[in-house]
Amino acid sequence: MDWIEKERNLIAQVYRRQNVILERGEGCYLYDINGRRYLDLVSGIACVSIGHSHPDFIEKVCGQLKKLVHVSNLYYTIPQIALAEKLRDITGMDKFFFCNSGTEAVEASLKFARKATGRKKFVAFKNAFHGRTMGALSVTYKEKFRKPFEPLLEHVEFAEYNRVEDLEKKVDFETSAVILELIQGEAGVFPADRDFVKAIFELKEKYGFLVIFDEVQTGFGRTGKWFAKEHYGFQPDIMAMAKAMASGFPIGCSAMSDEVAKKLEKGDHGSTFGGNPLACTASLATIEIIEKYKLVENAEKMGDYFMKRLRELFEDVRGKGLMIGVRVENAEEIVKKALEMGLLLNATSEENLRIVPPLIIRKEEVDLAIEILTALTKNR
Repeated sequence: MDWIEKERNLIAQVYRRQNVILERGEGCYLYDINGRRYLDLVSGIACVSIGHSHPDFIEKVCGQLKKLVHVSNLYYTIPQIALAEKLRDITGMDKFFFCNSGTEAVEASLKFARKATGRKKFVAFKNAFHGRTMGALSVTYKEKFRKPFEPLLEHVEFAEYNRVEDLEKKVDFETSAVILELIQGEAGVFPADRDFVKAIFELKEKYGFLVIFDEVQTGFGRTGKWFAKEHYGFQPDIMAMAKAMASGFPIGCSAMSDEVAKKLEKGDHGSTFGGNPLACTASLATIEIIEKYKLVENAEKMGDYFMKRLRELFEDVRGKGLMIGVRVENAEEIVKKALEMGLLLNATSEENLRIVPPLIIRKEEVDLAIEILTALTKNR
């Protein structure tokens, strides 16, 4: 059966897919329908943090699946409350709203900022990516994402990333919030300068706006810290999370300070599936596994080693932990050739590769990836 042709006839063609049909996964590896193995340096776009088919994860999720999957937010459930309590411990935030994705987490964060401040304007950054729904898209920079769906939300301005003087021109007393990726992921993995983040909080004191950290891609150990904000030493008013939050199971969250939360009222926002018992159990299991197997520490250690090895092959290698960007000449061609050689990579542009493997990756798997990349670059 030609599954790829069947997909073209049945699925809306909004995705660029690699020419492979994946069937199962184990650890840092994925297997296609013919049984061929691939080393996974994509992990579902920085989602599958604990690796594929982790036995502890399967046990916890299957246990919940047998008890209760969904009842809606008309009722209380213990996994949701337990997850919120755990998130308070690891994030330092006060209150939590659960949803189903990173885009939804950003949408909620924007709404909460407007409600809390009574202001309308947002300041985002050039090359930022925050999602594709109408609100999240409004603070996403690239024209190719935005243009077909305009008009978007009004009162959004884009400042230069890592340029304080440009930001100073954009923020004012009408600004509700500044939304920031501490490491711009879709742009090619570009970290914010610490002095730049410091300047945002100094401007916050002057103008009274809120700061939203988009930690959708950087959260849950990806950068060698639980959250990227720990590299910078600043606490946001609102923080969006998702992706690795449940190691691939759909869940998102907008976390906030008590000062923001106290401005919200019943009915200000909602989600039918958000925070359902199964998703929350998957998230709790993920956090427990990250803690038990010290995967935050492994991300820092293996990230340093991976970047060291990559610099043997490429001049421009950047990132934190296991969120790595590499500048190359033809990213799409490298991704295609790597697939043929059993290595899964992701290109965020024609000149940038993004490497975000599971946090369980070991030295031997890093060495295997370098071996394949070495052969690939020599062949070119």
